[in-house]
Formats: sequence, structure tokens, C-alpha cells
Amino acid sequence: MKVNKPKQVKGPAKSLKWKDVRGKRCRPPVSSSELNSSPVMARLAKEHQASVKKKPTVKRLKNKAKPVSEMKNNIPQTAIKPSHTEANGGSASMEFTMDNESNDSQDWKEYSKSIQVNGVETAGDLEYVSTSRLEGESLHCCAERDDRQNHAVLVMQKHQTLCFRGKCLLTCLYGRVEVMGFTIEEGQQSYPLFSPASHCPLTIRALEGSDQGRDDRTEASTVLRKYLQPGSRKKLLKRITSNSSIILLEPMETPLTRFLSSFTDLSELFNPPVMELMSAVLDTPLNGLGMVPLGPAIEGLQMSKSYKDALNMVVGACRGDMDGCAVILVCGTKNVGKSSFIRNLINNLLNHTASVDYLEGDLGQTEFTPAGCLSLSTVRGPLLGPPFTHQCTPEHMIYYGHSSYETDLERYMESLKSLWRRRPRTRETPVIINTAGWVKGFGFQLLVDMIRFFPVSHVIQLGHGGVTQCPALTPEFLRTAHGSQTHPPAETALAEFTESHSPPRSYTHLVVQSEFSGVGRQGTARHQRSNEHRELSLLAYLSQLQSPDPGPVRPLHSLTPYQVPHTAVALGVLHCEVVPGHMMYAANGSLVGLCCLGEKVSSRGGAVLLSQTPICPCVGFGVLRGIDMARGLYFLLTPVDPSVLRKVNCLLLGAISLPSCVLTSQPGIEGEMPYVTTDYSFDLTGAGKLRIFKGLTRPSQMGAL
Repeated sequence: MKVNKPKQVKGPAKSLKWKDVRGKRCRPPVSSSELNSSPVMARLAKEHQASVKKKPTVKRLKNKAKPVSEMKNNIPQTAIKPSHTEANGGSASMEFTMDNESNDSQDWKEYSKSIQVNGVETAGDLEYVSTSRLEGESLHCCAERDDRQNHAVLVMQKHQTLCFRGKCLLTCLYGRVEVMGFTIEEGQQSYPLFSPASHCPLTIRALEGSDQGRDDRTEASTVLRKYLQPGSRKKLLKRITSNSSIILLEPMETPLTRFLSSFTDLSELFNPPVMELMSAVLDTPLNGLGMVPLGPAIEGLQMSKSYKDALNMVVGACRGDMDGCAVILVCGTKNVGKSSFIRNLINNLLNHTASVDYLEGDLGQTEFTPAGCLSLSTVRGPLLGPPFTHQCTPEHMIYYGHSSYETDLERYMESLKSLWRRRPRTRETPVIINTAGWVKGFGFQLLVDMIRFFPVSHVIQLGHGGVTQCPALTPEFLRTAHGSQTHPPAETALAEFTESHSPPRSYTHLVVQSEFSGVGRQGTARHQRSNEHRELSLLAYLSQLQSPDPGPVRPLHSLTPYQVPHTAVALGVLHCEVVPGHMMYAANGSLVGLCCLGEKVSSRGGAVLLSQTPICPCVGFGVLRGIDMARGLYFLLTPVDPSVLRKVNCLLLGAISLPSCVLTSQPGIEGEMPYVTTDYSFDLTGAGKLRIFKGLTRPSQMGAL
């Protein structure tokens, strides 16, 4: 089955930052929000409406929020709460002059005083400014919903923020806003935002306008006329100032979200988790669009001073005159926010450059692929959601087959070197290298090796509690440190990687202290464990098998598979040793990597089985949903294009297994469910897999670290 996917256009960018303007997309209207489909959220919404029933300030309907245009004209001062957030370096309130003939002139003056304005924002730098959270009644003043077009328009003042759960499509109509470090300006394309319960909630922050001399009222009126009715438009025009930003929020449904919501355990993924329900702001113009604003008790991404300083320093270095390209290696122990930091760094860099290269070295928490992969990708668009929301095919990928590299250190390092060799040496795009959270023993030694192997210009080391959980990887420390494959004295980078440009003899070492709540500990709430994140990424990859057109989700067992002859491809197992007679049993009903061996596969009439583990390119993944031994056929489901499949001559089985929901949620099956059994005991000898360690002698056995 051929799956049509949008292709990325490669070529020289017309400007340093994308200014690609898309026309208005045609999307089917959403009849009801996901919020209303949840029994828990519906009950909470009903209780919330009952609690505010006696308040005369805003009239509300039972089923959905009423547009602001139908609210009472006079909003009492108590309905708008000023921000109590204190800024670094003080704050000042700004009063705006409004039309004296306006009925809401006095109310607007009171409202404008609640806006905290602090400091002057400098392009390219993260400022330490006071922010005020949009919530409750302020959302009713600043947001208007158009039920006919099924979208909402929100007016935000400088440094105001909106933290939310859910998903939406954001278009900046006027001014500028920032999400996860990426600046979205008027005239740019629409961007999808994903804020699921599995990760930190997203925050939209309004920035200072780039042109202070424009006629805000006239231009904003022209913009709003396209999206709102006259009554709603008049309400929002009273909120427009020279520092205002106007954003369009639309509901969004994709094959990914439809596929995930088809599983019972994931149907509430884009709703607030239980711990955030009391802080969810219900009954606003945004709720019916699939968004749930959050109150100030729930914080978005927490950035410490060292966090912001590191981002500013790296972005400044990439914008300056460097010899060659910047190569930034990010390391740190588990659960310190490496992935969030890297996404923020990539987004900040994309404000100034057309693309960023990304080398994946973390097998357990991959960014663009299912777990167990090492890859080299070129990122050309912002990352405005967790990894499972932007799965894509990298330029180069190697399937390692395990979520940890501790079983075969040498193959891990050789795979990374192989990926780096494939990168054009003349490219001056910044490179970000992600590393695993194993920072002790052999894991730390491999970090030392990686800094020596690659022409690193910056090492960013994340820690918490005032320490880095391992020795500081400074240039001075590296002169005497022993790696797994390298020992002092050693050059900064291998000569084979630096023929066309000279790497710096030293590098900049930056320490970032993470200060968010729960740092250093794995999340215990639903969907927040690392194994659940891996399953979400794999499900996101399999969602590419769904049709891009709206419609019911088709279960995997209803899709037509490819028929692949046994003689056309070789079959191998990566993560453990399996006797040849049991390989077919192990591979049936499993996930396999679709790889390309450098040599031709030849057979004498039977299946071709690999006895050694190859390091070869991988073009994607497939589900081996059946094996016909009589006809000598594999039955394979994959979203990979047929033109690419013609190059595949090897199927590699790893330890990355299909999520259980794929096997247990098979509608229409009568009788015993395929591949699923409850009659199994791991107490039997040989019931589990045999673990073999292919690394070096452990430090405790060598007598030294």
C-alpha cells in the first residue's frame, strides 16, 4: 500500500528565516471538542458552571462558551485580576489611551493597568521579564469565538502568556508571539501546536511588535474583518495597542491524533492529567477548539538563568563569525530536561538560520524516530510538541535495535561514526548532538570518546541540585580523561572527520542547572514514563499507515500487506542470539527495521538468515504480520514508499516491541486474538531472553573507573 506523504523541498533558502506564506487551509469543521467527549471533563465543566452560576458578570450557555460579544457591556473591575508576578529588575504598568466615546473606555483603562510591562526586549536574546497569565475572565475579554467558521481570535499584550493543554493550529495575524523559543510573526504559515498530558504544557507568549509606528487600529480592523462578526470585532478592537499580538486558533485533527484517540488508554491524551484538573480554566471561548487553558498553579517550561544564558551564548556564537560550523554536544543524566533544552535550542536557531542538523545518540528517547535508532536529520521547521508529534524519516538512520547501548558499546560508537561520515563536510549548518542519560561508568567514558571523535565547539552539561551528577567535561578535564576507546593524549577530533575544516583546539563548556519541579525523577503520572513515551513514538510512526483524508481509523489487521519472498531479503536479530530454527517464530508479529545491506542477498531456495549483526542504513520500519512457510513469503505492513522499498534487502528484528494496545485492540476479531495469550509463565527455564554483554570489562573488575 502506497502512502502519500508531503515531501520537504530541499534547496537554498530565499532568506535566513522562512517566510513561506500558506493560503488558508481547508479543514472540515469540528462539531464538538475532545474536551466535551470526556466524561470526567464534562462533569468538571458542569460543576464549574454551577459554581459561577450566581455571578452576573458573564452569561453562559450549558454546552459551550458564549462569544464575548454577547456578554454584558459593563465588566466590573473585580472581574479582571492584575498579575502579581514579580519581575527581575522591577516592573511598571502602562496605561493606554482609548477612545472617549467607547462604552468600555473606563473598563479598558482598569484592564490595561493589570498588564505587567518590564524591560526592553532585544532580538535574539531571552529576557528576564515579568509575564502575566491569561486565564478566567481575562480570556473572555481578549478572545472571541466564531462558531460558523469554528475558530477563535485571541488578542494578547506584550509578555502575556497562555499555558494550555490540547492541540490547535496557530496563525499569527498581527504582531509576534513565541512558542518554545520559536518566533511566529504575521504573514507566516500556520503552525500546529501539541500540548499533551505526557509532557510539559506549551506556553504561547506575546512579544513586542517589530514596528512601533504602524496604525494598529486600522490594520487590526482589516485583519479581524476576515475572521469575526461585527460585534465580536468591535469588542477586540478596543484591546488593540501598539504592543498587541493577534493570533488565530483553529481546531486540528490529523491522522496521528485520530489514530491515537482510537485506543482507549490514549483517548484522554490531549486533556489535562488528573493533577491539573483543578487548575484547568473551563468555559472559555477556546475550550471548544480542543484547548484547555491552565491557571497559574500549573507552570509551563521552567528556564533557569543558566538555561537562558546557555541558549543565548550558543545562538550568539552561531550567528557570529565562527570557523566552520558550530557542533553542540548536549549531555546530562536522566530526567534533567535534555530533550526539552534541545528542542528549545533548535527553535531558537531556526529564528536565524534555515536549518539545523541533528545527530541522535539517545536510543531510549529519540526525537524523530521510534526508539532504538541512531540517526542524522536536517531540521527545517520548528518543534512545537513532544517527539511523537513530529516523527519523520531522517536523511540517514541506523537501527541499533535496543533502547540502551550497554550490551554492545563498540557497535554503538561505530554506528555514530558511520552517520557522521555521511554528513557533507562542506555544510556549515549548526549541528546538535544528543546523548544518552548514562553518565557513569562506561556511559561517561563514551561521552569522553564522543567529544574527541567529533569536532565539538560547545559542550552543554545539564545537571540539577547544584551539581552535574558526573565530572565536569571541561577541556582541562579531557586532557587527562580516559575514554572507552580513546586515551590521553588525544586530539580534539579524528582527522577523518576534519579534512575540509579545522576544528577548534578547545571548546566552550557550559553548565545548565535545571530547576523545574520533579527534576531528576521520572514522571509517575499516566503517559509520563519513558516506556510510554517510546510507545507513543512508535504509534505515531504507525499512524502514517492511515489515510490523510478524514474518516474512521482502520485497524492494522485490516490493511493489505506487502508480500515479500524469503529469498529476496535476509533476516537477522540484533539484540540477542536466536538459533536459526527459531528465528521465524521470533520475528512473526514483530516490528522489523527495513535495511539495505551493501552486498547482494543470495539464496539457494530457502530463507536467508544472518549470523552476524550488520551496521547498515535503515529506511524505515514495518510490522511482520505473518509468515507463510509453504509459499516462502513474508507479509509486511509499512508506510515506506514502494520506490524506497525496492532497495531493502534486509529485515532486522530488535528489542523494540509493538505496543500491547496494537495487539489487544483489534476490533472485529472473533475467537482467539492473534499474537495474544494469557497462558504464559516466565518461571519456566528459557521463557525469557538471554542477555549477553558485549562491552568491556566492568570498572570494578579493572580496579579503576
